[in-house]
Amino acid sequence: MRTTTPVFIICSPRPMVGKTLIARLVSEYLLLKHGAVNAFDINLKEPSLIEYLPGITETAEIDDTFGKMALMDRLIIDDGVAKVIDLGFHAFDEFFKMSEEIGFMKEAARRGVSPVILFGADTDRVSARSYPTLQQQIPPDALVTVDNEHVVRGELPQAFTDGRVLRVAALPTFLKTYIDRLTFSFTDYLRSEKDSSSELHQWIRENYFSFREIELSLTLQRS
Repeated sequence: MRTTTPVFIICSPRPMVGKTLIARLVSEYLLLKHGAVNAFDINLKEPSLIEYLPGITETAEIDDTFGKMALMDRLIIDDGVAKVIDLGFHAFDEFFKMSEEIGFMKEAARRGVSPVILFGADTDRVSARSYPTLQQQIPPDALVTVDNEHVVRGELPQAFTDGRVLRVAALPTFLKTYIDRLTFSFTDYLRSEKDSSSELHQWIRENYFSFREIELSLTLQRS
């Protein structure tokens, strides 16, 4: 079965919906599984991925043509190294406008690259309007709604339930504060924590398992 180069794009048109948390989890999972990952941080004022994972992350700009092309050139290379983008809310519209204009999804598929968009759901009108726009541009099997219980309290709005959903359980406040430290590593915790039944250990494993399932589905689609 031929493997594919995955590109995880974590996004939302809204700030403070846990995008960087998801980007951290995905990046550490990919690093654990494959031994290498290239992460790109496109943020302004939000918590920044490069602050948490400086060893594998670089900043990227899409404010001008040069920056856009430089980023896209890196994303459509089938080099076997997974990519992760932490896309700040300020760049949401511009990124997907650019993606549609250059035919990013089709070009990626032609080159053996499999993008998957992880859309952080929220209950506001901006999110509800933006999601259908992505549905028109992104194939259903490449668009995953992130149902983060810290953000969406209660039932996920109907508008987001048509496609694939990745559910991220809420952690108690003391554990949320613990993992928000810049020095915290999810993988290091799995390796060092002796009690595999602990809540945080199980939470990390469940999220890693979800990412593995997404990766497997990308490989099956490619084959």
